[in-house]
Amino acid sequence: MKTVIVYASVHHGNTKKLVEKIAKECNVDLIDAVQQPKADLSDYDRIGFASGIYFSKFHQTILKFASENLPENKKVFMICTYGGNAAYKPLEVILKEKKTDIIGKFGCKGYDTFGPFKLVGGIAKGHPDGNDLKAAVSFVAGLQ
Repeated sequence: MKTVIVYASVHHGNTKKLVEKIAKECNVDLIDAVQQPKADLSDYDRIGFASGIYFSKFHQTILKFASENLPENKKVFMICTYGGNAAYKPLEVILKEKKTDIIGKFGCKGYDTFGPFKLVGGIAKGHPDGNDLKAAVSFVAGLQ
C-alpha cells in the first residue's frame, strides 16, 4: 500500500524525528505541510497526519492541509507528540467531513517548553526517545 505522512514539526523537531524514522523503516513518503501547503494525495492508499499538539489540537497547518487537500474516502491515521495530552478531536472533525476511514491513532510524549514549562527547562525531556520511535514504527507497520 502506498502511504504518505503529512506533518508539521515547528518547535523542537519532535514530530519530525518520529516521521523520519517511520519513513526510513516503513517506506513511507513524507510531506512537510509547513513547506508544502498543497499536494495531490489521490494516489495514496493510506494518509497519515502528524503534528505536535498546540492548544489541544494539531498544528493549524495540518488542519488547513487536511481541509484543503484530503480526498474523500481515504484510509487515514494520526500521529501526535505532546507535552501534556494527546488531542485528536479537531482533526477528527475534518476527517469525518471527508468521509475517511480512521484506521489508527498514535501519540507519545515530546519535549515541550511552552509557557510556564519554559521556566522549569521544559517537560518530557529526551522524548521522543528510542522506545517512542520503535513504538511509532510498529504502529505504522501494523496498520491495515
